[in-house]
Amino acid sequence: MEGLNSRERPLGGDTTLRVGLLLLPSFPSLGLAAVAEPLAIANWLSQKPLFQWTLLSLDGQPVQASNGLSSQVEAGISPEQEFDLCFVIASFDVHRHCRNNLLKSWLRKQALFGAVLVGVETGTELLAAAGVLDGYDAAVHWDNLPGFQESYPKVRSRAQLYCLDRQRLTCAGAAAILDMMLTWLGGRIDADLAREIGMHLLVGQVRAPTESQLDDGQKGEPLHEGKLRRAVRLMEQTLEEPLDCEAIASRVGLSRRQLERQFKQHTGLSPLKYYIALRLARAHNLLQQTNLSVAQVAASSGFGSLEHFSRAYRARFGCPPSEDRSQTWTAPVMRQPLTRQGA
Repeated sequence: MEGLNSRERPLGGDTTLRVGLLLLPSFPSLGLAAVAEPLAIANWLSQKPLFQWTLLSLDGQPVQASNGLSSQVEAGISPEQEFDLCFVIASFDVHRHCRNNLLKSWLRKQALFGAVLVGVETGTELLAAAGVLDGYDAAVHWDNLPGFQESYPKVRSRAQLYCLDRQRLTCAGAAAILDMMLTWLGGRIDADLAREIGMHLLVGQVRAPTESQLDDGQKGEPLHEGKLRRAVRLMEQTLEEPLDCEAIASRVGLSRRQLERQFKQHTGLSPLKYYIALRLARAHNLLQQTNLSVAQVAASSGFGSLEHFSRAYRARFGCPPSEDRSQTWTAPVMRQPLTRQGA
């Protein structure tokens, strides 16, 4: 890593880095494993305690993961704690914790102590809420990016796998956590050790931070080719002020009938219905991930009429927009139309 300050202790000899692993309710179990296992293997291979970690929760009580498994912790957060690395691991329903002043103060104190702060999945949002990501690059999961950008304009949010920016590490989550951990270990600890850890974890090629979060196979190839792809991109760029079908067709070099035929063939939907689905997806993200009012969300999603928005939203998600304000495990979910059947 670059830009390490004088407070950070160099590795070598008997030096042990103190690691805090803060688990938020509904945290991803995969995230905890992907963080802890590389550290454990580093200790095993080097035959010395490079890392010593403490499992934390907000109050010292066990924490339930998003899959229902419960994890015991060793302590709650407290002002006197001081770590060299702090991982904040979170997933669902993170907004209510963004208002936790004790948590935000704790994160700011760790930053002042010189700790490397690491946001895993929506743990990045908690770092942003504490103000310790202002002016930093931050990787955000594609599903959370619209709401994050709306809520934290001072953070340089990126739709990439992970970011390593000075004393801040952020990761979109899931499999990319291993990529981030191995990259950081290679640059901060020892490149050969990191490669050997990857071998034990059966990780072949470590992905670069800027690799796409979604590969082409996950995007539904037929939809993302040629003029139809350009039409979809145009829709995505004009969600707030929607274009009519004639304007879209004209801009991509098709007649309206040709545009409708291609959309029907590849998505099973008319261009208008596909456009509305994109706008409802944006509204769904903003409702669950920001504090914008329902009227503001409707306007940001291209719905000039609040009544029309509420009716369309209820038809798609089974509840009015005012009742879909938290991203929880049981909240309505927006499926992605990867195939004609999915659409």
